[in-house]
Amino acid sequence: MKWAAAAMLSFACASAAVAATHAGRDAIVKARQASMKEMAAAAKTIAGMFDGRQAYDAAAFKAAAETIRARAGPALITEFPSASLGAPSGAKLEIDQARPEFEALARHMATLASTLAAKAERAPPDITDDMRMGSGPAMGGGSLLGKRPAVAEADPAKAPAEHLLHLILQDCSDCHSKFRQKAL
Repeated sequence: MKWAAAAMLSFACASAAVAATHAGRDAIVKARQASMKEMAAAAKTIAGMFDGRQAYDAAAFKAAAETIRARAGPALITEFPSASLGAPSGAKLEIDQARPEFEALARHMATLASTLAAKAERAPPDITDDMRMGSGPAMGGGSLLGKRPAVAEADPAKAPAEHLLHLILQDCSDCHSKFRQKAL
């Protein structure tokens, strides 16, 4: 009888531990999803200002750029602990297998986002031509058909704010294509 009671107590403790782990994992995933939605909304705000779908507002531009900056780099990396990867989350288990690549993308995004936030801090009351990408060569020079330096080799401080946003969105796309599973 004592053995049965001990076994039931052990099972109850294990079940409670699994439930606590599951609840903790769910909280991490929900917080991560909320953070991703905030970053997406911020990027959409800035993109809307540059493409004319939304009126330009220097304070809103600054706030949106700061949101992206605050959630990139180390903050983004910490939102993906090993225990929170895989179904039902959209984060693939491959993040752990390619952790250096994942973290490099997050850090690169942080560099771009910090530069964008610094430019937004000094944003004029209206969008100026030097904030826009224009029709010149891509950051780092070169053409789409020829070899050009990697984005990491170019100085983000020399890029217009609009281009920085596009580079951030490219990092998001690169990360999602490799490390995010499509929802069923």
